[in-house]
Amino acid sequence: MSVFGLAGKRALVTGANTGIGQAIAVGLAEAGAHVVCAGRRSCGETVGLIEAAGGTGEELVMDLGDLRAAVSALPSGLDILVNNAGIIRREDSVDFAEADWDEVMDVNLKAVFQLCQRFARDVFASKAEGRIVNIASLLSFQGGIRVPSYTASKHGVAGLTKILANEWATRGINVNAVAPGYIATNNTEALRADTARNQAILERIPAGRWGDPADIAGAVTFLCTPAANYVTGAVLNVDGGWLAR
Repeated sequence: MSVFGLAGKRALVTGANTGIGQAIAVGLAEAGAHVVCAGRRSCGETVGLIEAAGGTGEELVMDLGDLRAAVSALPSGLDILVNNAGIIRREDSVDFAEADWDEVMDVNLKAVFQLCQRFARDVFASKAEGRIVNIASLLSFQGGIRVPSYTASKHGVAGLTKILANEWATRGINVNAVAPGYIATNNTEALRADTARNQAILERIPAGRWGDPADIAGAVTFLCTPAANYVTGAVLNVDGGWLAR
């Protein structure tokens, strides 16, 4: 098997119904993995894209807002876990509501930890090996504006990735994160439609363009392959050079 292949591997991607999560699911399938596409809404479209590309996949309804049920729904026998699902709430920090803080932290950080924990217990019990990739953010490094809970949660994802890598490296699980930059998805449509804001963003990105979800999928897929056997505890920026500016 190629060091860049995933034949025979079984992966689960959260938030796989659209955008970056959908691209990651398709990318893993194209590398040979069977992909469980998890989302709070149907991932049928993603499964269709996987099958059209010659891969195999299935969908799983998983609402991280009901964390106990989501953790219980995580299938056994997985080799790869990609924690992509996340939410954001915007408001001035002085006015930010406690309910919005709790909801974002629960989905973006607490759920990531508990899914990692459940995945690791299964891997250790089967004496197998595994890969975890958490989706971080540029706001794992920067503060941002009007997104206090999102920024805190994504800083937390970076830290969680490192501690789990420290604890699990000798037990067969590599834990890494990918931090996307400005990616052209439905979530950023309003930014791209704002001529002035779009221009300001593009002027800051050395690559001179918005990222494509497939750019994130390639990085995630690499971290899941044998080519990344000695990579753990890393937070890989896929941002067109934004943080280097």
